[in-house]
Amino acid sequence: MYAIVDIAGQQFKVEKDQHIFVHRLEAAEGSKINFDKVLLTDDSGKVNVGAPVIKGAQITAKVIEHLKGDKVIVFKKKRRKGYKVKNGHRQYLTKLEILKIDEKSATSKKVIAKETTKKVTAVKKAPAKKVASKKD
Repeated sequence: MYAIVDIAGQQFKVEKDQHIFVHRLEAAEGSKINFDKVLLTDDSGKVNVGAPVIKGAQITAKVIEHLKGDKVIVFKKKRRKGYKVKNGHRQYLTKLEILKIDEKSATSKKVIAKETTKKVTAVKKAPAKKVASKKD
């Protein structure tokens, strides 16, 4: 069983007991977090797609640790101009362990969309006025 969940503005495909790295979350190490923006679940071929999210579905994760990612070198150069700039960046990350994918109340309820009909009224334009030209 897997699910696609939106965590901190990014979408992740998660499974039970999987470790993932996400952007830094405001949670203490060892605490549990619930994510309710579940976009899709798949239980051995039975796919449930949300519109845009599945109501009642929830992902439970445990914060393992907070860390920094690998250094990324940003090097800018304009040839023959004597311009070189070198910067580095390390992203703050949170390591999560997925504990449970819960879709108990996420049974596929079919919502029938009500069709709204709009009356289109034709707007009749007034005829253009003819301007008489004066002849000398």
